[in-house]
Amino acid sequence: MRQWNLHSPSAHVHALDGLIGLMGQNDFEAQFLPHLQDVVPAASYSIYRTGRQCVPTRFMSASLGVADHTQACWNAYLSGPQKNDQTLAAPVMESGHALLCHITDKEIPAQHKALVYEPHGMKERLSVIQQEAASVFAINFYRHVHQRPFTDAHLSNLASLAPVLLTLVQKQIALSTPQAAGAGRDVNHWIAKLMAYNPSLTERELDVCARLLTGMTQDGIASDLGLSLATVKTYRNRAFARLGIHFKNQLFSLFLH
Repeated sequence: MRQWNLHSPSAHVHALDGLIGLMGQNDFEAQFLPHLQDVVPAASYSIYRTGRQCVPTRFMSASLGVADHTQACWNAYLSGPQKNDQTLAAPVMESGHALLCHITDKEIPAQHKALVYEPHGMKERLSVIQQEAASVFAINFYRHVHQRPFTDAHLSNLASLAPVLLTLVQKQIALSTPQAAGAGRDVNHWIAKLMAYNPSLTERELDVCARLLTGMTQDGIASDLGLSLATVKTYRNRAFARLGIHFKNQLFSLFLH
């Protein structure tokens, strides 16, 4: 895996003009890759936060010229490879520091390659990563089997744009999920309430019920926790049994007062 420290952006910043015009709009996710084809001609991308001390979160992903399997890739990643993923483990660096990493499929651990790369035709990855306090934020570009390898020019172009790209993407995430910080506080609030009401609830049962109480759908909870919908329903049913209820409206009723 090759790595570069990132410095000030170069003249390639003009490639981001179209994305800047999409800030705060729903089209940003779908248009992210097409606007960057001259910089890095990838067939898919994924933007996420991961780490052993955080809840893995996928913010955006899409494909171009191939079937979009990015959600399936994320689910496969969470099924095992995420727990042992060292490919984004940068050298010790200060929080906020960023690197560009170039990784081929030959460098990917066997499980990660078998579950994520090979089934979805991915061969190579360019990642702009930023170290955070207890996690890593990553913008990942993937080359697929039908494409030529990334060139040194692609790597150089992306390296020059990376600092601005990080800022742009993080601003878009903040604009598209302005309620995220408040929702996180609400989840913690309801976890505390649930624990006080019934200390026998398990960690995952608390996670699911707290999110139901914030108004999240079961599909949204599955995405937020990196679980399948069936698993979310199992934890919900177990929690409801412990609470002596059967329906979501009864869960809300428990805490009306």
